[in-house]
Amino acid sequence: MPSAADDELARAAVAALTGLLTLTPQPGLPDPRDLAARVTRRDHRGLLWSARALAPGLAAMAAAARRTGEPTPGLRAELGAIGRCAEHTVGLTGGGHRGALWTLGLLVAAAVLDPHARGADVTATAKRIAAHPDRAAPRRPSRGSTISARYGAPGARGEARAGFPHVRRALDALAVARAAGADEPSARLDALLTVMSTLQDTELLYTAGPAGLRRVQAGALGVLEAGGTATPAGRAALTGLDADLHARAWSPRGSAGLLAGALFVDSLPITARPGRREEAGDRAVGRYRV
Repeated sequence: MPSAADDELARAAVAALTGLLTLTPQPGLPDPRDLAARVTRRDHRGLLWSARALAPGLAAMAAAARRTGEPTPGLRAELGAIGRCAEHTVGLTGGGHRGALWTLGLLVAAAVLDPHARGADVTATAKRIAAHPDRAAPRRPSRGSTISARYGAPGARGEARAGFPHVRRALDALAVARAAGADEPSARLDALLTVMSTLQDTELLYTAGPAGLRRVQAGALGVLEAGGTATPAGRAALTGLDADLHARAWSPRGSAGLLAGALFVDSLPITARPGRREEAGDRAVGRYRV
């Protein structure tokens, strides 16, 4: 049964995801402008509700890691089983967030296994968990695995087995933007664009092909080279990229899930250790209360 500390970690992970959903404008992604789901076909309010539905599954993953204590094959199998149940539950609330669940689940488990870890050390522990195969996983190939095989893209599993390099890149981008004086929403948008500029997003490869992926990567890099979203030139470039992606119905969902993972890692430490539940519950995610 999840402890108070497990529930606190789950709430922090959900807060990272819902905090991501509040950013505007997110190029090609659902945000508060999209309440009627006219463009992305995903109701933003429904996505907020389904994000909150992840909490019990994430708490169960934290409890599994606490009980196991090591990044063993058994833990990897248990996390996979919990994740598939959580996907079903989230599906009943409208669906979405599959990539974020995979990322956040591994990172929550890693935070339990090494409670003093921060930043890259958390992703390194997640890598040790992801290195084990999930032998109980369904044998039928997923869309993501099919696209990964076709184009040689790492995909979600490859990203995890490499220690989430794009989560680390997002963390670095957050630090750089904050040090330069950017406000928190701009820092987070810069981190999202940093991930988009290099990630081989299987969702984009599926919908847009390699040429479309390169177009999105170049557009994201263009915003950053214009000075980032905290500058007038960067904001203008972001507006153009956002309009282009929405017009083409291209959605960099893989980048969004990885940014959620980075925001969770950025929020550590938040663990509700004995006697600290109230303190942890009052803490904001990162530097920006959501």
